[in-house]
Amino acid sequence: SAFAGGDAALYGPTAPKGSSFVRVYNASNQEVSATVGATNLSDVAPLASSDFSFMPGGDYSAKIGSQTVPVKLAADHYYTLVNSGSGQPQLIEEPPFKNKQKSLVRVQNLSDKALTLKTADGKTDVVKSVAAKGRGEREINPVKVSLALYDGDKKVGDVKPVALERGEAAVLYVTGSGSSLSPVWVKRPVSTR
Repeated sequence: SAFAGGDAALYGPTAPKGSSFVRVYNASNQEVSATVGATNLSDVAPLASSDFSFMPGGDYSAKIGSQTVPVKLAADHYYTLVNSGSGQPQLIEEPPFKNKQKSLVRVQNLSDKALTLKTADGKTDVVKSVAAKGRGEREINPVKVSLALYDGDKKVGDVKPVALERGEAAVLYVTGSGSSLSPVWVKRPVSTR
């Protein structure tokens, strides 16, 4: 049933113990299809993401568009396979978020510079200095927030407002480099079934 297990609403069908979970975030400007092993994650729109699919932990070949990369998936871990459209797809680990009372804001900084996520007015740090190719996060109360990315005190771009739900992780993926950064929220798609 849809209510089996507290995480069912968050992660979809109940996976066997020892599964790995993988989704695709398509940071390019063209629709892509991906496969991880025998699992299809197809037709992911530009700047959109798939839902998590599960498979047994192990070594797989991941194919996005015409690129193939080997990936090692650990049991009980969550991953996002990022298609940047240029260069190799990247496998990024997503530690699960367990606090049902708060929301999680996570920054996955795939750019080449350290970035801080602040309130849009720049007055309050939300996720402090996240190193290039690093990850940072903070639990906050569920609210609708308008945020911006800063490089030190310099604003590098506004981030689309996001409504944070209790128990939900909203992950801001920052791709690109130099002055052309692309920040996009990756949240679990709301199931329409």
